[in-house]
Amino acid sequence: MTTQLSDTELIATLQARAKELEAENAKLLSQLADCRCHEMEKKLHIPDEKGRESKKGNRKSEEKIEKMPGYNTRFMSHHSKRYVALKVTYFGKRFYGFASEAQMEPTVESELFKAFEKTRLLVGDKKESQYSRCGRTDKGVSSVGQVIALFLRSNLKISATNNGNSGVVLDEQHEGEIDYVGVLNRVLPNDIRIMGWCPAPVDFHARFSCLSREYKYFFWKENLNIPAIEVAGNKLVGEHDFRNFCKMDAANVHNYRRCITLFEISSTDVRLRLVQ
Repeated sequence: MTTQLSDTELIATLQARAKELEAENAKLLSQLADCRCHEMEKKLHIPDEKGRESKKGNRKSEEKIEKMPGYNTRFMSHHSKRYVALKVTYFGKRFYGFASEAQMEPTVESELFKAFEKTRLLVGDKKESQYSRCGRTDKGVSSVGQVIALFLRSNLKISATNNGNSGVVLDEQHEGEIDYVGVLNRVLPNDIRIMGWCPAPVDFHARFSCLSREYKYFFWKENLNIPAIEVAGNKLVGEHDFRNFCKMDAANVHNYRRCITLFEISSTDVRLRLVQ
């Protein structure tokens, strides 16, 4: 004879299982990262058939790395810098998502940081640049309004009104500044474009300072019941608690209530083009 669980017990069981799966996933990601590190170490230390030539080759390789443009960003620390927000558009077909933490390449974020280093705009490493992103997108997803923020090198001189912010440009001035859009777009792949930039206060955070987001999903109609989807979607309009729809981030997120202002479905025959 089987005992049927109550709704409360079933929910508790599912929540416990979800936590177990999250912990297992984190463990697997950690193991994957370790494996990649060991593989890189092996590649760097595999002896060649000709020991001396191998050492010479390694030496040349090290010299080449040191001379790569933008490889070591610490020497840029003596330059003035300013905190900027960049608006990014990208066609996501070939990318494994936006964020680079997934151990898969290429990602939009990794391409952006390659461009920052190549153009010598990055001051310090990723952490020192106070980098933040508005959100992340999954594999194959595109965006026309992604926003990131970070410290970049500036052409402007430090004003006397900086109040102790060493090397940081706080003025709203644009004249005489580096053409961030043009400089970055010249080295970025064609499926990623910087659409604009603006100075941002140093306490700005691309994710937590965001006031609203807009999402558009494109799909084939086929046999879908569009009226039924509209009825279901409109039930989401208004303010609701969405904690069961997201990954729990208790360290940074304390409010899971969000307000959906609009849900609509419309037919379209417009083909989207990425601006070159």
